[in-house]
Amino acid sequence: MREEDYRRLLDDRAWHPERVAEAAAARRRRPLRSGRDRLLIIAADHPARGALGVAGRPMAMESRISLLDRLTTALARPGVDGLLATPDVVEDLLLLGALDDKIVIGSMNRGGVQGAAFEFDDRFTAYDADSLAAMGFDGGKMLCRIGLEDHATVATLASCGQAVTQLARHGLMAMIEPFWSHRVGGVVRHDLSPEAMIRAISVGQGLGATSAHTWLKLPVTEDMDRVLEATTLPVLLLGGEPGSDEIWDSWSKALRLPGVRGLVAGRALLYPPDDDVAAAVDAAVTLLETT
Repeated sequence: MREEDYRRLLDDRAWHPERVAEAAAARRRRPLRSGRDRLLIIAADHPARGALGVAGRPMAMESRISLLDRLTTALARPGVDGLLATPDVVEDLLLLGALDDKIVIGSMNRGGVQGAAFEFDDRFTAYDADSLAAMGFDGGKMLCRIGLEDHATVATLASCGQAVTQLARHGLMAMIEPFWSHRVGGVVRHDLSPEAMIRAISVGQGLGATSAHTWLKLPVTEDMDRVLEATTLPVLLLGGEPGSDEIWDSWSKALRLPGVRGLVAGRALLYPPDDDVAAAVDAAVTLLETT
């Protein structure tokens, strides 16, 4: 990001807050499907939950300047369809003019701060359906961690169901990221076994008054073909940590399965081991186009 763009962004944030809404109104929009059957969406909603670590570096995402630089690089690459992020990141990118002709999915529930005693209480602390519709965005994403031993789970389920219903009333995508989760030594862990993922999908896809606009965001697991048989909803693959050839191999295999409509990746593309964001994104585009 150029120094003058950074300075202009700081000035807009301080003295011209109205420019956020103006930029959203002026943004060139595109249909969800635009000539291709698969989507590549760049994710950047980790920081709002206090999750700043990448591949063993606990504060890798601490610099907003670096994150925005990586995001603008990624979004400018041919074949990238859109962004998934919280309002702060989306609005920075709007002010930088980086979201024209892109799908924008707003992250909705970031209340389950990483490592907190209340982590399962994933309250809706960011976008709601009305604000997403008013900004002219395309959908909302929600994390839905199901912890059988944690009473906060039922409130999260109810909130996610309400959000799905409200998004559908606006004709917007509801992107649900379901996990069967539990605590191990006080740390929330996801059970990625096929049986656990099937249970999580079964609960997640049943949320809301209609599933007509619901998509699922799922990790690649063992027996992925069996896991995907649990749903008829569109599936986007979850990115994961960078630095492993296994990630790319797993994406390649899963993209061949029925119902998989693309990839939502954040750290794996924004913070690759060699820091070459453009090359990592281009490789993901090639994978989507050739698999």
